[in-house]
Formats: sequence, C-alpha cells, structure tokens
Amino acid sequence: MQGAFALLCAALLAVSGCARFDSAQSQPFTTEPELRPGPTSTPPPPPPLPPKPFPKACPAQGVMQGCLESTSGLIMLPDSQSALVAERLTGAVKEVSVRAEPKVKTTIPVDPAGDGGLMDIVLSPTYSQDRLMYAYISTPTDNRVVRVADGDIPKPILTGIPKGATGNTGSLIFTSPTTLVIQTGDAGNPAMAADPGSLAGKVIRIEQPTTINQAPHTTALTGMGSAGGMCIDPSDDSLYITDRTPTADRLQRMTKDSKVSTVWTWPDRPGVAGCAALDGTVLVNLVNTKQTVAVRLAPDTGAVTGEPEVIRQDVRGHAWALALSPDGNVWGATVNKTSGDAENFDDVVFPLFPQGGGFPRTNADNT
Repeated sequence: MQGAFALLCAALLAVSGCARFDSAQSQPFTTEPELRPGPTSTPPPPPPLPPKPFPKACPAQGVMQGCLESTSGLIMLPDSQSALVAERLTGAVKEVSVRAEPKVKTTIPVDPAGDGGLMDIVLSPTYSQDRLMYAYISTPTDNRVVRVADGDIPKPILTGIPKGATGNTGSLIFTSPTTLVIQTGDAGNPAMAADPGSLAGKVIRIEQPTTINQAPHTTALTGMGSAGGMCIDPSDDSLYITDRTPTADRLQRMTKDSKVSTVWTWPDRPGVAGCAALDGTVLVNLVNTKQTVAVRLAPDTGAVTGEPEVIRQDVRGHAWALALSPDGNVWGATVNKTSGDAENFDDVVFPLFPQGGGFPRTNADNT
C-alpha cells in the first residue's frame, strides 16, 4: 500500500510541477490513506500556468540583474562592471555583476515595516585595510547606523533615531576619510525634525565612526523631511541632499564651508531619491514619475541654469539609488516591486548610459 501511494505522489508531482510545503504545518496521518482507482473518463485539463515570470538569467543583457528584491543602497566597485547593492526588505547585501551570478555578501537583521528596513550602505574609505561597511537600518524599536565587519555581527554606531510608520528612510556618505555623514528621516513627524533634541530629520556628522553604541556626533542641518539621498560633487566638494517635505520635494546644497542653500523644489512631489553629482551637474532620481533628471548649476554662483532636464523616462521603471562608476558612467538601482510595478519591471542595477558617453555635463551632451 505504501509503495502504491509513493508511486501516485510521484505521478502527481510530474503533472503539477514542483511544490514547496511547510513541514511545520504538516500533521501525521491518523488513519491509513485510502487509494481508489482513477476515473475511466478523460481527466480534466491541468490548471493554467501562472503568469510568465521575470527572466531570471543572472546577469541579464545590459544590466546587473541580481534577481533582486527592491533595492536601497548602491556601491559601484572599481571595475565599473560590478556593484554591491542592498535590498531594503530582506536586509541582504548582494554583489552583482554584468558577468557573474549574484552573491550574498552579508544579511543584516532589519525590521522592514512601513518604509523601513535596510536603507543604505557605504564602504569605509579605507575598506581595503579595515574591511568595514556601514549601514542605515530599522530595528523593531528605532532606526540606527551600524558597522559591519567581514564575518562579524553588526555593531551599533548611532542608535535611537526615531522610528515612525513612515519617514524611516535614511542615507549615508563619507565626506572625508574620517567623517561619516548621516541623513535621517523625520519619522513622519515634522515637529521632531525641527526639535534640536531629536535625531529625526537631521543631517549628522560623526568623526572617526568607530565608537560602539553612541558615537559622538554633531548636527549639520535640521528640518529634513523623509530622506532621499546624498551625493558629493568632487569638483568642489559640495554635498547635495534630497528630501521630501509635506509641501514639496527638494534638492539642497551644502558647501565645503557649511553654507546651505535650496537648489530646486518640486511642489508636485515626484518622489526624489538618490543623486549623483559631477562638475556642477546633479542627477536626481524621481521615483514616482520613473525619471532621472539633471539639475545644472553655474560654476561661479551655484545658481541653477534652467529647468531640470529629463535624461531617463520609464527605462527600467522606478529607480532609487544612483552611483557614479569609476569609468564615468552612472548606474541606478530600482524599487519596482515596492512601487506597485512588479508586473512590468524586474528589480535590477542598470546603466543610465548603456551606449557610453558618461555623465551629462552640459546640455549639448544629450543632443
């Protein structure tokens, strides 16, 4: 009887395909199963196949398709053909490449509730010596910055950043070999962003970020909304910061001597996210409208020279992170699965300029 039952199960699996069962929910048979002859009439047709899945060849043509969940932080690696990319909901940091299958470098425990999770990653400026990576994450009780050494558990650097139902996104960047800058979200509460005693809605500097638990820090900017991203223009070391306030999305500039100005605002709130900057041009991802725009500034005054120019529309869908690669190209990482567009787009790391040409420094570059 048991042999016949095994043969029947094998036949059923051959027809229906692979299935995965939760053994913890299985219960032993309380009675011997009863086997009966099959019907003599023509069997019913098999159930319809599920919708065609995303192509899961890793990599896919023209992108670093890591078979990814929705992403957050992105770090381009020295060969300009591979990257480290963070997955917000899973806490995984994956190494992806145009020539190889993705590999999980590490997985950081996170609480992905609301818009939290693993929000950003950055390598130590001396990574080749110390092998340290920093991450902005959500836990069940707070948002925090942790330090991750190869093969070790994450160590908290800055804890107690307020957590809310929204406004948990944050970003990280090193502005010098010893200065880590942290952008925190407002936890859905603009009043906390204005409160100097709260870590919410701030741009914070930490010097020598090696202290475990509560590193000494200073506040460089208050009144931030939900965090977007930060980037540095290496031509003058200006720090650009994007955030989403209740009334508008915006791009701000902080000069090397800490002077802050608002570069551009978007009253229609298209969902500003990551940025990349070079030679007075700042690229900004607009998640909701599936765009990347170029904001250009005059070299002497820092004034905007015109309306932001759309340089990517719809290609690869909703993108969050942007990163400049050593060869001059710019890469983005997508958030389609958490933006309600998974049916049309997979989540990938992709080049903004697949035909080459690099960063669009002037309007003439795109004509």
